[in-house]
Amino acid sequence: MNIHEYQAKALLRSYGAPVSDGRAVMKAEEAKTAAGEMDGPLWVVKAQIHAGGRGKGHFKEAEAGEKGGVRLAKSVEEAASLAKQMLGRTLVTHQTGPAGKQVNRIYIEDGSDIARELYLAVLVDRQTSRISFVCSTEGGMDIEEVAANRPEKILSFSVDPATGLSDFHGRRVAFALGLEGNQVKQCVGLIRTLYKLFVEKDMEMLEINPLIVGTDGNLKCLDAKMGFDGNAIYRHPDIAALRDETEEDPKELAASKFDLNYIALDGEIGCMVNGAGLAMATMDIIKLYGAEPANFLDVGGGATKEKVTEAFKIITSDPNVKGILVNIFGGIMRCDVIAEGVIAAVKEVGLQVPLVVRLEGTNVEKGKEIIEGSGLNVIAADNLSDAAQKIVKAVKG
Repeated sequence: MNIHEYQAKALLRSYGAPVSDGRAVMKAEEAKTAAGEMDGPLWVVKAQIHAGGRGKGHFKEAEAGEKGGVRLAKSVEEAASLAKQMLGRTLVTHQTGPAGKQVNRIYIEDGSDIARELYLAVLVDRQTSRISFVCSTEGGMDIEEVAANRPEKILSFSVDPATGLSDFHGRRVAFALGLEGNQVKQCVGLIRTLYKLFVEKDMEMLEINPLIVGTDGNLKCLDAKMGFDGNAIYRHPDIAALRDETEEDPKELAASKFDLNYIALDGEIGCMVNGAGLAMATMDIIKLYGAEPANFLDVGGGATKEKVTEAFKIITSDPNVKGILVNIFGGIMRCDVIAEGVIAAVKEVGLQVPLVVRLEGTNVEKGKEIIEGSGLNVIAADNLSDAAQKIVKAVKG
């Protein structure tokens, strides 16, 4: 689960990390009051969406002079005007894709005098199963370019859980970032703060970009992105309350309410599979035979008829889907339950695209009988390779 920048900064502030004073604005008429509560003389007006690259992004149907989703204002009135311009419009960045995201929230904060821009992140290293720090002297909007073309500018190291975090880790980051004097002490304290926040809130990612050195010589977190482990959200009702469902794919949101593991993709073949490994293999073999999967969907080992029905409805709600592949290997999951769910879903939402069903495992013969006796126009498959070839042929041909 991701949260907005202003929410991330509130969390940082609550743990004692240095951030600028700011106000979130949901309605245009609130903007002037919010800006007036801050000292100035500069205000930064930021569009709040779950995507990076806001500063380099652009609004659809942009007017002359508009410079993206992060802008500088020199008065309360200008800050309020910029906030009103952004609210309700669609911001397109390299992470949103051409569709963009609608801006429903604005964050107005005090401007900062910047001497240096740095990069700092905390994340879970999947290779070592440890918490890792990533830092670079090349912070700011071009960090992706730095990672791609100048990887030597990026330092990454993990924390051994047996010994835990120590001041050594903070000093290692400080020296890598070229900090000196009191800045080293500030960095050590910040690293301890971020590590504590990361662990206590079950985060997957915490990115500070940029971490700045101000003209006064002090460190400050100028931007913040946070992602949380969805499987641990139940332990953090305060974090769950920050969820902004308008930022999520409607299909993924619907799937989460039925405990379905669904991720929308850009292809044309919808997939319904039980088991994450089998789902990945199904997606791979669809690509092997020349098509693209429209989704990752794992209905799980204990799916009910109702969950299968909902899964099918979610797949068919995607306008890009031109064919559906149901691939079930019944261990815990019974093939007859899948068959009943597919039939119920087709009867409820209709079937406008080719459907290939491959069943194997528990109650497979019963499942096939249910499908064959349904009167549906279903293409049967004997194995995964056969199923993939048939659905690709049906979609392409």
